Amino acid sequence: MSESQASSEGQASVPETLIPAVVNLVNTGPVLLGAYTIAELTAVDAIVDFLEARPSDEAIAEAVRSLAARQLLVAGSGQDQVQVRGDLGIAVAFEQRSRMVLDARATGTEPAEPWRVLLLPQPEKICLLVKIDALGVHELGLYQLDDAVRFLTDWLPRGPVADHDASAEADRLLAGSERSALVTVIRYTTQGSAEIAGDSADLILVRHDGRLHTFAPIPGDRAKLGPRPLDGEGVKDTLLAMLN
Repeated sequence: MSESQASSEGQASVPETLIPAVVNLVNTGPVLLGAYTIAELTAVDAIVDFLEARPSDEAIAEAVRSLAARQLLVAGSGQDQVQVRGDLGIAVAFEQRSRMVLDARATGTEPAEPWRVLLLPQPEKICLLVKIDALGVHELGLYQLDDAVRFLTDWLPRGPVADHDASAEADRLLAGSERSALVTVIRYTTQGSAEIAGDSADLILVRHDGRLHTFAPIPGDRAKLGPRPLDGEGVKDTLLAMLN
């Protein structure tokens, strides 16, 4: 059983054989890591800086009891240390070594699909992918980066790309959209267990009357949107360029 050991500072100590073994496994196909609540992820300090809000202390305490009952959280070998075991331990290890997150949020989603997707790329061209549904359940998995971006591309608004018109009214198109999404890529550093945001880039996708419109904040005035031509052959190439 895989495990990560965390100190009171929240930084995981990972067995040196864990990362290469999991990377090799992902290269043969996706590695699904289970589904967890916000409180459970907060209890083990996983992706907490990207969550909507911190759960109550009571909810976190209940999550700790639930994880302990499932033997996913056990006492560590040292004082103030715990071991995060199994698939959750793998997720914590890969989350804490990432230095970039792609955060995509969509409107117009169906009840059976996520409304928010996180991609946390790794140096080995694999990716921790998090799908968040309307109930707040976070489904985690490790995928090859190209497969994760392909999933994201299929989930985002799609359609024939509209002509880029500098006079296009972004607010009007957004208000009448069939589906829209905000994609933000953030590069960050860490201090202890805290992620410190650095450079970021945004892409807004809007499907209106069956056509895809793309925007980005105007430099110097992020409250306003301007047309943003796609890179390469479309949305997938643009996402990959944003992650480089």
